[in-house]
Amino acid sequence: MFAEQGISVKRYLVVIASLLLMSGCSDDEVGDVSLGLLTTKDIKISVLVDPIVTGVTCHIASIEADLDFADPSDGSIACRQTGAISPDMIKQVDKSKSGEVVFKKSKSILFKSLKIRRILDAQSQTLMYVSYSTKETSGSYKHSLSTVPLWGTQAYGYNTQ
Repeated sequence: MFAEQGISVKRYLVVIASLLLMSGCSDDEVGDVSLGLLTTKDIKISVLVDPIVTGVTCHIASIEADLDFADPSDGSIACRQTGAISPDMIKQVDKSKSGEVVFKKSKSILFKSLKIRRILDAQSQTLMYVSYSTKETSGSYKHSLSTVPLWGTQAYGYNTQ
């Protein structure tokens, strides 16, 4: 097939590898930890500022494999209040039990992605951020949870129902 179109297999593989390596570079990356000389896997740390509740910043750590077609599903998330959280911001938040996706990143060429979902726990006045893989790995879906209480913010006590 490639010979018919004048493209060598080697050239095709070099182009694919280059695209995969470049796709690992992003503006939201704030840390990169090598897992050693004998592996192509690194821990990448990305930053996400909640697009609606801009006073919340999350850091997401995940494994990325430079020469694989799919990154491992393991990851973690830590979210903290880094600015003001107002009642107007909370008014815009999805109040359903499933919340809303605030971040999505492809983790493979075959439908696996990392998603961050914001859910409001109105009773405890807490924002929950759950990070999860959309594809089952080794019998389970990998996930991690972080919470940001509204206590001490302008939004605390606001009717979140």
